[in-house]
Amino acid sequence: MAPTVGVLALQGDVREHVRMLERCGAKAVLVRRERELAAVDGIVLPGGESTTIDKLLRAFELFEPLQHAIREGLPAFGSCAGMILLADRVLGGIEGQRTLGGLDVTVRRNAFGRQVDSFEAELAITGVDGPAFHAVFIRAPWVERVGPQAQILGTVSAGPAAGRIVAVRQRRVIATSFHPEITDDDRVHRVFVEIVRENS
Repeated sequence: MAPTVGVLALQGDVREHVRMLERCGAKAVLVRRERELAAVDGIVLPGGESTTIDKLLRAFELFEPLQHAIREGLPAFGSCAGMILLADRVLGGIEGQRTLGGLDVTVRRNAFGRQVDSFEAELAITGVDGPAFHAVFIRAPWVERVGPQAQILGTVSAGPAAGRIVAVRQRRVIATSFHPEITDDDRVHRVFVEIVRENS
């Protein structure tokens, strides 16, 4: 039976994640309310603007229920802004910005620079078989520090950003600095859907 995976549908690359999840055999549903969250086996936090998503989570009274669900073991995958939301600690955030947590990492917001500093890179990602993953970075964060509970899945291997951590995992929670949802490569989503299947 196909797992039901929610995509937080408040702002960001929602349709792109839905398309990828469906390609991977999941039933993708939009999540804007607590009752919708209660019906999913996993959740995707899309790229977008982390401070805006934080504010909308609170406006829709979804922040605490989602934070609690992740703490209780709901599988979660965050790309770009989603990585920021899943980090336990954030550098460069605005005053009052909160995160859901779930990853024992410190993330630097907009670390790679502005929109004009967006770039692409070929990455080797632990757990993703096959050739290097073509990653697209747009106003992306990076992981500054990884605590003992989290593991590094991928780093940039060349160029000015060489060595920067851009993919991490902690048990059922994974996050990427880049946007796999806007490529045609569904391998990262397949890893997440398999995590959801194993958990459900």
